[in-house]
Amino acid sequence: MLAGPRWVRHLWRRSLLLRVTSSTLVLSTVVMMVLGFSLLSRVTTGLLSSKDRIAVGEAAAGLGEAQRLLDAADTGLTTPSASRLVDSVVSALAARAGSPGQFDVLLLSSGDAADAPERGTNLVAVSSVPIGLRDAVVSSQRQSWTYSEIRFLDGSGVPGLVVGAPLVVPTVGPYELYYLFPLAQEQETLDLVRSAVILTGVLLVGLLGAVAWFVTRQVVAPVRAAAQTASRFSAGFLSERVRVKGEDDLAQLAASFNDMAASLQRQIKQLGGLSRVQQRFVSDVSHELRTPLTTIRMAADVMFENRADFDAPTARAAELLQAQLYRFEALLVDLLEISRFDAGAAVLEADHVDVRELVRQVIDRALPLAHRLGTDLRLLDDLEGIRTAIHAGVPSDAEFDSAPASMPDDDLRFAVNGDARRINRIVRNLIDNAAEHGGERGVDVEVGCNEKAVAVTVRDFGVGLRPGESSLVFNRFWRADPARARTTGGTGLGLSISLEDARLHGGWLEAWGEPGRGACFRLTLPRQVRGPIGESPLPLSLVEPGGPAADQHDDSTTRKTAGAEISAIAGATRRGLSQKGRWGMPDWTDNGGTPRRVDPGRWSTPDPSGDASGESRK
Repeated sequence: MLAGPRWVRHLWRRSLLLRVTSSTLVLSTVVMMVLGFSLLSRVTTGLLSSKDRIAVGEAAAGLGEAQRLLDAADTGLTTPSASRLVDSVVSALAARAGSPGQFDVLLLSSGDAADAPERGTNLVAVSSVPIGLRDAVVSSQRQSWTYSEIRFLDGSGVPGLVVGAPLVVPTVGPYELYYLFPLAQEQETLDLVRSAVILTGVLLVGLLGAVAWFVTRQVVAPVRAAAQTASRFSAGFLSERVRVKGEDDLAQLAASFNDMAASLQRQIKQLGGLSRVQQRFVSDVSHELRTPLTTIRMAADVMFENRADFDAPTARAAELLQAQLYRFEALLVDLLEISRFDAGAAVLEADHVDVRELVRQVIDRALPLAHRLGTDLRLLDDLEGIRTAIHAGVPSDAEFDSAPASMPDDDLRFAVNGDARRINRIVRNLIDNAAEHGGERGVDVEVGCNEKAVAVTVRDFGVGLRPGESSLVFNRFWRADPARARTTGGTGLGLSISLEDARLHGGWLEAWGEPGRGACFRLTLPRQVRGPIGESPLPLSLVEPGGPAADQHDDSTTRKTAGAEISAIAGATRRGLSQKGRWGMPDWTDNGGTPRRVDPGRWSTPDPSGDASGESRK
């Protein structure tokens, strides 16, 4: 039952032709009903008014004739009986009705005498005279009339007009004389007029509907053609044009539309050409710079490895050169990646990814940076009621106890179908940014999931974001504070690339922040690439229910919790982190905890000189 009305509403919203035609039909029907009612009322009033005048005049003449007959009978030598007097009056009045009779007559007694004679013509029944009319005639002693149904003794009846007046019969007493005028002919006339009005109204409404449909279609058809052309034009068919017919207003509209489309086509082609030139320029420059950069990098490596043989200023210059080369190479990699996104050439290498395990690995690799900055990295994991805290001061030879046996290695609650490299890059950028801005209160990282999506939130308690900066933070080379030094040597493209990576999966990357309260970044990924998400499993801001756990307590509580957990794991042997939740130093570090050189296009790692390379919040 709901499908019908829903379908009708859908068609009503989509069809201008239907709305105009239906509105014309409804309004025409209303107008015709009002006009028909007015016409029928005037015709009925005219017919009845004429009948009233004729009936009242005939009844007055008949009353005078009856009174003359009765007066003549009373002046004779002998007075006839009451029955003969009544019969003579009724017969005389009936003769005035003609053939066929235009009216009937009833002579009824007003007295209490039971033997008073009463007469009528054509078997008309006494019940034809309403009791109210009889009371009015008796009480007022004047002529009165009303409309009523004229009934006959055989059970038939017709609508009629009843006119009554008082009459005195000698030797008998007061009587009432009633004229009953049938209105059958007038009723037939009204029925004929009503039928004609209804038929004419229906035909006129139908004709108006057809005219409205025809006229509206002449307007709607070109508009629909223009809409279809505009739709195809927006879909990329830039050569589509509207057919121009005639020289009227619609033809001028079509011509103007074609001129606009041609102008847009030219501008789009020009912009497309400029965009391709720009993309090719960025790509070519990036590729061309890699060859001399490789040579410079090799020379810088030699200088850096032999810096002990140089004097102090030269050794420091070698260290700075090595650090800036890391950043320069990272910038080239990011520029190449941005050029791929701009050219639409970015491709996902989709596979099953355990997001929670990936986050743990990223945090593990970010520990040296967090240790240098004096920042805590906490992974808030509510799985099986366990909360794991990772502190930058954990010794390199420490490990956590195994997670409960109830947590299977093949737990897929945090698994998505996506590109592990791109997801790793997103989470790494967010954690590195938060580590730089987290300050003493540290960084909280949380992973959540529901049936449709998996989410990661990275919460810091630094300077935060001013109003409006939550959307600007993803712009290329944008920085909240242009005067702020890039501690981690970021390129200013990390969050922009992260946003494009998230969109490539069909996911969301959102930011929230308040001055003095820190910032929170949330990555939400669908279970399947570009699948439905619905609602993110984790809240983004403090105003959302169930905000990040670190927001529920102060800094002292956080440090107390982290310290208790660190004490519980002290003294363990260095064996790294297993799939069940053990944490240690990254496997890409040397024994002393100093990271080896890695490809800066894949990981952002501290350089040997102590300056870090990686992403910073722009």
